[in-house]
Amino acid sequence: MTKEYRQPVYAPPAGSADMLLIRHGESMPAIAGQDFPMKDGHGDPALHPQGERQAVAVGDRLKNDAFAKLYVTSLMRTHQTAAPLAGHLGMTPEVEADLREVHLGDWDGGLYRIKASEGHPAFDRMRKTGEWGEIPGAETTAQFKGRVEAGLRRIAAAHIDERVAVFVHGGVIAAAMSIATGCGPFAFGGAANGSISRIVVTGDHIAVRGFNDISHLEGL
Repeated sequence: MTKEYRQPVYAPPAGSADMLLIRHGESMPAIAGQDFPMKDGHGDPALHPQGERQAVAVGDRLKNDAFAKLYVTSLMRTHQTAAPLAGHLGMTPEVEADLREVHLGDWDGGLYRIKASEGHPAFDRMRKTGEWGEIPGAETTAQFKGRVEAGLRRIAAAHIDERVAVFVHGGVIAAAMSIATGCGPFAFGGAANGSISRIVVTGDHIAVRGFNDISHLEGL
């Protein structure tokens, strides 16, 4: 009989942590002259009604999956996005504060969106160079990536041979993908609100298994 060598179906290697990185739903809009509420120096807006719908869609998408734990950041929009899934599963998310969004310095509290829309020179330099520190008072890209990697590895070390769902921010997803692939810091920027990405951490190695899955958001 002829021996066949079929293409394998992927499964995380033994000793890995399987992590879904879920971007929070759309948050409330910035309005000139009206700062967002602040949390530890970061803008902390609530979800927009569209973001609440995206959170429900995430919960419906993942409610039949098994997770060892759910994680959120210290910022409210991740807690609100995780709530529908946590309700389905009867779980209480744990906070991993190092996965909060990049600190935007003088532009935190909503001003970043306004400056970006206006095409401020510091925003243009930041996009061109990949350096968050071009924004006055902001974290540098190296500082941001350092704490994101620390947070991811802390979660991974606690969940060997398990799957977790981690509700985070667009900048965090971009940083995670940059760390995993060696691409530039903004190569994976722009993950959609409510999107699902996936990394698998095996020892020192981080593999990307998915990015910006939005199939559950169709029609919203």
